[in-house]
Amino acid sequence: MESLIEIIEPLKNKKVPTSNDIKIYKKSLLSYEETHLIMVKYDNSKYILAVGESDLFNNLAGELIRDEAKLCDLSHENRLVLNHYFEFTKPQAFGRGETTIGLGDRLGLATPGHVMAMSRTDAKPIFAQQSIRELDLTDRSMEDVIDKAAFGVIQEGYDGGYGADGDHLKKEKDIEHELKLGISMLTLDCSDYIRNDINLDDESDIESAYNKLNKDTRIYYENKYLGQTFKVNDEFLDFRKSDLMKVVVVYSKALDYMVHIYKTYIKTLDKDIDFEISIDETKTITSPFDHFFVAQELYDQRIEVTSLAPRFCGEFQKGIDYIGDIKQFEKDLKIHALIADYFKYKLSIHSGSDKFSVFPLISEKTNGLFHLKTAGTNWLEALRLISIYNPVLYKELHEYSLKYFPETQKYYHITPDVDNITPINDMEKTKYQDYLEDDNARQVLHVSYGLLLTAKNEKGEYLFKKDIYDMLEKYEEEYYQLLNKHIGYHLELLNIISK
Repeated sequence: MESLIEIIEPLKNKKVPTSNDIKIYKKSLLSYEETHLIMVKYDNSKYILAVGESDLFNNLAGELIRDEAKLCDLSHENRLVLNHYFEFTKPQAFGRGETTIGLGDRLGLATPGHVMAMSRTDAKPIFAQQSIRELDLTDRSMEDVIDKAAFGVIQEGYDGGYGADGDHLKKEKDIEHELKLGISMLTLDCSDYIRNDINLDDESDIESAYNKLNKDTRIYYENKYLGQTFKVNDEFLDFRKSDLMKVVVVYSKALDYMVHIYKTYIKTLDKDIDFEISIDETKTITSPFDHFFVAQELYDQRIEVTSLAPRFCGEFQKGIDYIGDIKQFEKDLKIHALIADYFKYKLSIHSGSDKFSVFPLISEKTNGLFHLKTAGTNWLEALRLISIYNPVLYKELHEYSLKYFPETQKYYHITPDVDNITPINDMEKTKYQDYLEDDNARQVLHVSYGLLLTAKNEKGEYLFKKDIYDMLEKYEEEYYQLLNKHIGYHLELLNIISK
């Protein structure tokens, strides 16, 4: 450590003679043969400082500041170099036997705070988690998402392993691309193949659609399921003709797609990957019959699933607590968890941010083995920090979000009562953070992340992006603590805090 710190003074004199502040991230200290690395920050930019000699030193791209010292950007190329020498910096799969938490980071700054929270549990983190929708809305790439997660892990010295989830991927070109990038988890969104154009309350509509299916297909499913009783632990499932017609009509094409993706892209991989099936992005609530049918068909075709996300009753809207009948949710959750356990994969809960009222039930019914996705909560905590330390900026973000809410709402199913949000001109500046406790304001702010991060003026300059990032860099430790507290509360209610 001393030899590295000796480099700081000439570094300061060479690069930023007007600045006296160089931050050293002591937890990031790494060694390989005769090379030592540490992360530093000055002038709101972070670097890897490499000292010594070895293949690692030579392979890192950077500026020589002494014969034996190099200042290296946190670039994609340097991340790949570090992946080669330090296994813990690479995304990894965790399989069916580990509880996992997805922690999507829309800003690329949240991983250190997420590390602080996850260091208190034996559950495994998926630090790099983004959907194509989120990438498009923020003008980011999956390469950048994984880069930021890896450097966050290095900064905090976290060597417990992390995953990278290609979240809600639908198209084969995106699946192929992200697998090549090194994602360790693929969440296959099958919503384009799940039929939503049928009135499921009208048996004649269902029967009409069913009878249009290939005769051999109908015979196959009828011979397999009609008149059969399936026992799942203490639960019994009997498929009536109406149940079977509905589930075949709704899910048969989706099943074909699941099988195709697995056999084409997953089975042929030369490494482990967590393969999740998502059937939650649909209007159709996943009944126990639906879940069992999909799981049984996948099992019979030898499709190895790590986790499956059903569409639960009630609503898992973004950034707020569960909406619905908790007793009915508990009843359904129990059966879904039993089915997942029966087929030896994890139950997955999507839009899991802030679902505090049902977290204890999720932990109980799954026996603490599940996958839960969170995402927008780190963006909301960023806005909380801004509301505290820069209320003028927060006011601008708040007003812009409300003005363009009809545009941003189309990307997510949320139902805030915008008219019930207290006008910001009626709110004291010291109370702005109260908006982060109001469900209506939270949802408006939640879906505005892409708008606020990409909005530009007539000159093509970002309206808010630089100011947002400057605030989060200036108060990075405070931001980490907000994330640690908020995600930590999730973990406590999920009953997976172990340290």
